[in-house]
Amino acid sequence: MDFHSSKIDESLTEFKQLALAARATPLAVVLGRRRQPDPGMFVGSGKVEEIAEAVRQHDAEIVLFNHELSPIQERNLERALSCRVADRIGLILDIFAQRAQTFEGKLQVELAQLQHLSTRLVRGWTHLERQKGGIGLRGPGETQLETDRRLLGHRIKQINRRLEKVSRQRELRRQSRRKSNVRTVSVVGYTNAGKSTLFNRLTGAHVYEADQLFATLDPTLRQVRLPPQGHLILADTVGFVRHLPHSLVAAFKATLEETVEAGLLLHVVDAHDEHPGDQIEQVNSVLKEIGADSIMQIEVFNQIDRLDGVEPRIDRDGNGRPLRVWLSALTGEGTDLLFQVLREYLDGEWQSGVAGSQGVRRHCLRLEPMAGRLHAQLFDWDVVEDERVDEHGGWLVDVCVDPSTLDYLLRQDGCRSATMGGGRTCDGGSHPLQSAR
Repeated sequence: MDFHSSKIDESLTEFKQLALAARATPLAVVLGRRRQPDPGMFVGSGKVEEIAEAVRQHDAEIVLFNHELSPIQERNLERALSCRVADRIGLILDIFAQRAQTFEGKLQVELAQLQHLSTRLVRGWTHLERQKGGIGLRGPGETQLETDRRLLGHRIKQINRRLEKVSRQRELRRQSRRKSNVRTVSVVGYTNAGKSTLFNRLTGAHVYEADQLFATLDPTLRQVRLPPQGHLILADTVGFVRHLPHSLVAAFKATLEETVEAGLLLHVVDAHDEHPGDQIEQVNSVLKEIGADSIMQIEVFNQIDRLDGVEPRIDRDGNGRPLRVWLSALTGEGTDLLFQVLREYLDGEWQSGVAGSQGVRRHCLRLEPMAGRLHAQLFDWDVVEDERVDEHGGWLVDVCVDPSTLDYLLRQDGCRSATMGGGRTCDGGSHPLQSAR
């Protein structure tokens, strides 16, 4: 239904993709134009007859509306059309129910579905809205509808308690990462922009990816090593879409907290899309809703392999801070530039607006014999420049690390600084960071 929108064609294309993602087969499309929705059936009586004729002609089992319907509108339409009716929210919820794989994801989807269903119980229990009268049937008690509402409310509270436990567990893991000074980078973006493909390319993971909306639903966290700086945690989250239901945003609060707590957002954009600015606007709107709009963000324009004459590059502002990276996650073209940006992020080079303000420096650390695991970890990170064994069986290790990694190391048992004068800048052509630049 067109309410004087200039983007009706784009919205209709996305709606068809949603229907296909829900494993529905579109048989007919009925368009209409109104100044405002009808309070009783959303569309006018003439349009209802047109839809009913299409249902009879194609023997359709369900009618999908690309809008949010009220419970009364949904009930009235089902009576008039003699078939099931689902609105945009119900359609998205159905897709999420099919895609959820983890225990947490299934709980979140069930919560959103129950919250959506709680306002639509009248539709399902119209034959039990009142107690039956007559001899032997009068007396105290609650109606079937009231029973269902009570049971449904109990289930919602039960799921919320379980999700709160999951949220506390996630917070404990985040606190552990903070203590270890491990930074988190969250991959966000419009659904089907290539987030999971990019995530797999950067981490070597095997997250499911497909050319469809909401191909992945459950969040995934993987470690990305960036020697000599160290490593970071990359989080892949659920994709956003136009008019993302508020019930879904609330239900997926535990998942979206990974985005809110991240230090950097990689905003993946489909560079091949005809209107990428609209997708960017929609994603930023959801980020604002969950309180993540103030987090530092870099736009990653993906799928340049589908564009002619576009080469991988980094766009920077006047201070040298990267604004966007152009790449192809499918072919791997330009991903080295994104790794370069992530190294700069770990170095803290452009976070303060002044490039090179907190670069990697060389420090000498004294490791006690008890710190064998930390000693091995330094070599695993590929940050060791030189080492010597002292008279006590420990190690004097020269490492090239950024200030945040140094702070983490000095907080470990059996490690202390042996550098005089605060360290010196790591230079020399053989150093991995310098050669990458």
